[in-house]
Amino acid sequence: MTSSKPLTLYGHIGPNPYKVAMVIEELGLEYDIADIDIQNGAHKQPAFLELNPNGRVPALVDHTNGDFTIWESNAIIQYLLDKYDPEHKLSVTDANDKYTLLQWLFFQASGQGPYYGQLFWFTRSHPEPVPSAIERYRKEVLRVLGVLESVLSKQEWLVGGQFTAADLSFVSWNEGAFTFVFKGDEVLDIQRQFPAFYKWHQKITARPAVKRCAEQWGKAMAEAERVRLERVAQAKAAQ
Repeated sequence: MTSSKPLTLYGHIGPNPYKVAMVIEELGLEYDIADIDIQNGAHKQPAFLELNPNGRVPALVDHTNGDFTIWESNAIIQYLLDKYDPEHKLSVTDANDKYTLLQWLFFQASGQGPYYGQLFWFTRSHPEPVPSAIERYRKEVLRVLGVLESVLSKQEWLVGGQFTAADLSFVSWNEGAFTFVFKGDEVLDIQRQFPAFYKWHQKITARPAVKRCAEQWGKAMAEAERVRLERVAQAKAAQ
């Protein structure tokens, strides 16, 4: 993709592209978004696999750095912090805090994303109900919320007493869960059961850069949901 802007972000729907976009917006960087239609398998086509052989969104191309290409959302975030955050808007200066920030990025990638993703799949996309899987991944999501609550009940932010990319990295998957999985849940009361987490999440989502991304990605996700429901209806009609 030819771009006049320094960065091109590949992927326009899903929590992981959304997560990277929020970091870019918070850093005030200019970027283009390349639409990769994952619902029609564009992420598995040769053109995209040349950027990311793993066939997942997002990928980022930095045109100011010889079209350097990087994939895996939290690796992208760390690259952006190292290269484009000299003022430490989202990063930290203390050596120990740097590792703590990495710790939370790793936990988000290994602890939050996969379990939330599996819960999304088994509640929304799996062809037949699997109650044991739904129960397992629901419990894991609640466990992750509990981990965050245990820390945020003692401090305002995850790292170094300041808002960082560590805090930002959790937002998109949480938003997805609240919007598509737990909306209308009669058992789970996030605000009551995880009050420190809830307050933290509300502070982050009130930030102007996060709001801009939320509006843009919300429209994309709403369209993706419309297409998904249409396909589900077509499949049922064909039975």
